[in-house]
Amino acid sequence: MLLYPVFGIFLTGVIMMYVVIDPVKALNEGLKHWLSGMGTANLVLLGAVLGGMMAVDMGGPINKAAYTFGLAMIEAGNFAPHAAIMAGGMVPPLGLALATTFFKKKFTKAEREAGKTCYIMGASFITEGAIPFAAADPVRVIPSIIVGSAVAGALTMWFHIGLPAPHGGIFVIPIVKGSAWLYILAILIGSIVTALMVGLWKKEVEE
Repeated sequence: MLLYPVFGIFLTGVIMMYVVIDPVKALNEGLKHWLSGMGTANLVLLGAVLGGMMAVDMGGPINKAAYTFGLAMIEAGNFAPHAAIMAGGMVPPLGLALATTFFKKKFTKAEREAGKTCYIMGASFITEGAIPFAAADPVRVIPSIIVGSAVAGALTMWFHIGLPAPHGGIFVIPIVKGSAWLYILAILIGSIVTALMVGLWKKEVEE
């Protein structure tokens, strides 16, 4: 109970120090130079891809792959990708919260109540708030949140927004690089796109 954790942590530290750090550092530098050489159109496309990835599985492996990439870019000094990633991660719960508010007949009473919680979860960058809605109606909800998140991610790149904070949702908006108002606008537009798609696509429920 004592030795296994100690040696396990020691071995992990040795591997990180002498095996992992140099290749990852080289990869980060390469990504940094690649991103700095991209034109606006390519950056917008990258933002759409990263934003959309955040909504595909709402906290699963694809979501985490995008998030990890964003963290690596922060470490490399490029804050734009993570701005797109956080915007994309906030949109699914926020979009569904708006949908439950403005398309009440399309949701059960329990879903409308859950929608109120999604306002808080979305504002806090907790994408998992969308999971119950996606599980209940994956065919309509998942494409809607992916599109909304992709729109938000693309817009953050278009607006040249950067974010040096790894987490925080609305609480870190004051420290964004670029216009905080445009960042909020990008998130709102993406959320509205999701809300409209879900609201128009879903059928009315019978309670």
